[in-house]
Amino acid sequence: MTQFAVDRLVLTPDDIDLSRSPLAGHLDAETYVLGAFNPALTRLPNGNLLMMVRIAEALREPIREGNVHAIRWDGDGGGRFVLDPWPLQFANTADPRKFELTGYGWKVMALTSLSWLLPVELSPDGLTRIAIHYDKAIAPQGSYQCYGVEDARISLVNGKYLMTTCSVSPERHSTTLYTSNEALDWHFEGIVLDHQNKDMLIFEGLIGDRYWAQTRPLGALFFAYPPGSPWHAGPSINHATSPDALHWKPHIEPAIRPHAGTAATARIGGGTPPILTEVAGKRGWLTLWHGVEPKEIVGIYRTYWSLLDPQQPWKVLATSHPPLLEASPELTVPLEDQMYVRDVVFTTGIVEEADHFIVASGEADLACRITHIPKDAFVPTPE
Repeated sequence: MTQFAVDRLVLTPDDIDLSRSPLAGHLDAETYVLGAFNPALTRLPNGNLLMMVRIAEALREPIREGNVHAIRWDGDGGGRFVLDPWPLQFANTADPRKFELTGYGWKVMALTSLSWLLPVELSPDGLTRIAIHYDKAIAPQGSYQCYGVEDARISLVNGKYLMTTCSVSPERHSTTLYTSNEALDWHFEGIVLDHQNKDMLIFEGLIGDRYWAQTRPLGALFFAYPPGSPWHAGPSINHATSPDALHWKPHIEPAIRPHAGTAATARIGGGTPPILTEVAGKRGWLTLWHGVEPKEIVGIYRTYWSLLDPQQPWKVLATSHPPLLEASPELTVPLEDQMYVRDVVFTTGIVEEADHFIVASGEADLACRITHIPKDAFVPTPE
């Protein structure tokens, strides 16, 4: 694994004050921070950096009195958070993050935690915490996100901040959009993708007069590529375009697909919003994305990169089969008693400096990691 000189955890569960959580005072049960992770990253107007951190707030004892419990925002109850009990005999609780309910004839999940978003202000280099803005937290506000708001990504386009989030509910598993002029006070714009799509990332700039975004629709069925193809079937990173960032149309050309020669791309998805820059002697849209190698329940998550054509972003100018970033067990040694998954780095934000990129990732679904990656570390695999 490539070692980077600046690579550290900047926020862990121990740094979060749950007495200031949106859930505080709502539940007759003890909660704890399962993870403070998967941070969006952007530059504030004052020059500092902002992480929008996913806080997964979990029940200390989800299983009691023969039931496993889920946290839910209840609009009918006056906008409160409540607990739903599910009989334990109908639930598979092997995964500590969620449980599967049996007897439906298809896959149905519920969560032992509920996620909300917390703005954390950092110094310009991303290495020192300046402030945690609990008063600016984003929590569920409708039935379409009653099980949480997850995995924000922030793009700055024409002076306006655009933040995509994943909203979770029994109604749908949708992508929701928030906008802001200064990245601290956010306005909810609504649902922009009405299907299960975990990784919608808006390009940091227009192409022509259109907004572009990476998407990653999921499904239970994928059709095979022909024998000998360089690709293999599975989720892929697609593109969509929009005149206004609200109404999106899928682009017809395929984009980044799982490569048959790389085990860790058995499942892929977007990581950082594409930024227009120059690496490996070429100018294009740099995008960092994750690839997953199957292992146990979660798998091994690694970060890869691709450089996309400036005008035709479905064309890949350069990429690398070896990973750019991998999970770092050394970083999480002080958090060993809180670990519940391993081998996971999930990169979610990037800011460009003169000779390096400041990259934000979720480490082990537990903490926020900042890595300074030199521009000369982007070495493409020969075609």
